[in-house]
Amino acid sequence: MITEIAALLLAAQGTPEFAPLVAGETAKATVLDAEREINVILPPDYADEPERQWPVVITLDGGIQQDLMLGVGIHNWNRLWGRSKSAIWVGIETKDRQRELLPPTQDANEEARYPTAGESAVFRKWLVDEILPLIASRYRGNGEVFLVGESAAGHFVVETWATGTKAFSGYAAISPSLQWDGQSLSHQITERAANISPLYLSLADEGGATQEGILRLVEALPDDQRWCFSDRREELLHANSLHGLLPEALQFLMPTPADWLEEFGFVLRCDQQGKASGD
Repeated sequence: MITEIAALLLAAQGTPEFAPLVAGETAKATVLDAEREINVILPPDYADEPERQWPVVITLDGGIQQDLMLGVGIHNWNRLWGRSKSAIWVGIETKDRQRELLPPTQDANEEARYPTAGESAVFRKWLVDEILPLIASRYRGNGEVFLVGESAAGHFVVETWATGTKAFSGYAAISPSLQWDGQSLSHQITERAANISPLYLSLADEGGATQEGILRLVEALPDDQRWCFSDRREELLHANSLHGLLPEALQFLMPTPADWLEEFGFVLRCDQQGKASGD
């Protein structure tokens, strides 16, 4: 009966007209013999403020069927609460993650399991030399560009940070796969870091060689650099670390002057940090 009444009311009012829901823009780009999506989600007030410029967040594994919508949703939730700044969100789709995101390995088991792995340097050059200039020419960025990734993409973030490149203003590596190649990346970073750009780093329940590599990296980070290490071994799994820590990573990279965040539980937790993090 209720359904019939609702149908009659709807008929009397007229059927609502539906239109496409446009979330952003997408383009195709090819690197390492694979075409992939470059997905861009603009701030909601982008068109209404033609003189304004925004930070740019580059997220790896950013295909529509990957982490794009999760990241955008968390970013918008942060923005609504004033937890982190509004930004232009760019998702870079990956097709063969081990090939694109990891360097070569000398580990026989890894070589056998991932025979195509090891071309992160090619992927990085493409990202820096082709995609960043494309984004800069098409959208109103303010000059700040942040790189965010998790797991293998987190290794790519740390490796990119370690190169000393000036292409990015800050980095977030959530549960990075630093067990790769006998933890070689963390072994390489034993002296003062080559890049002073801010770095957010986290650890979940990975344990073993992954944990060893991440903790070794933390110990190598200089006190006078802005960095934040969130140790969530007792709280998060590798599978949900991105969901749990991306809000904090964005808060660290793009802080706001909001003074109500702690009241609502939006606390940036740095279990260890560089002294500059509190400046």
